[in-house]
Amino acid sequence: MVDVLKKSGVRDAASGVNVGSDFYDALDDEVKRLINRAVERAEDNGRRTCKARDV
Repeated sequence: MVDVLKKSGVRDAASGVNVGSDFYDALDDEVKRLINRAVERAEDNGRRTCKARDV
């Protein structure tokens, strides 16, 4: 499985708190679901390009 997110970026975004190792996997899975929904929406609308409105 390909990781979508970089751990350093997640740590930067969550400044001020520690980030547990299981958080990265859960967040990565959620982002993949979001991407898949956006792809489906773009395809349902006859497009091959995902746009912000698909999120």
